[in-house]
Amino acid sequence: MADFVREVMTPGVVAVSPDASLVEAAQLMRAQDIGDVLVADHQLIGVLTDRDITLRAVADGADPLTVSAQAVCTPHPVVIGPDEAVSTAIELMREHAVRRLPVVEDGRPVGMVSLGDLAVAQDPGSALADISRAASERPSGTRRPPL
Repeated sequence: MADFVREVMTPGVVAVSPDASLVEAAQLMRAQDIGDVLVADHQLIGVLTDRDITLRAVADGADPLTVSAQAVCTPHPVVIGPDEAVSTAIELMREHAVRRLPVVEDGRPVGMVSLGDLAVAQDPGSALADISRAASERPSGTRRPPL
């Protein structure tokens, strides 16, 4: 069983600049087959999810070509360090009701740890771990089957 966030996190980050349009961010999410990106310049500014784009901009009639990622992202996200205990990540997710935490070292984002990552590491036989493994095994760029 993993003890530290470094052992379970997904290394590397997918980020957009604060002034990137929501269209740019959404295209990056589609290309990377992910549901969120970090908003960062030299430091982490926020987290932008596909849900943020939909509910905070498009649903209000905002033009996703002109609205910036910074305007819609969740600012000052809860973060964790790579050398923190996995149990701390679990506590933070529970306390703040989030499913993923940016991993930050020396003020710079270095990875992401998700609820699925923790499920795979802590309870490999759980349904969530099975779902997380299946999603990560999909070839890059493939789509989920339609409902």
